[in-house]
Amino acid sequence: MAETPFRPREKLFEHQKYFQSIHKHTYVKGPFDKVTSVAIPVMLAASSIYLIGRGIYNMSHGIGKKE
Repeated sequence: MAETPFRPREKLFEHQKYFQSIHKHTYVKGPFDKVTSVAIPVMLAASSIYLIGRGIYNMSHGIGKKE
């Protein structure tokens, strides 16, 4: 009993040719991979640097202490 494939075989061959012809790193080959591999880590780093800076500023000026 054979199971039908998820995609047609021709479409799979087209995708293989496309990904094998690109001379980029494997994690930046798709159209939206720049968002997941570049933008999200940059946003996480920027927000963490901002929060660390704000915490250092608050500690050095004594802001937000619990009495």
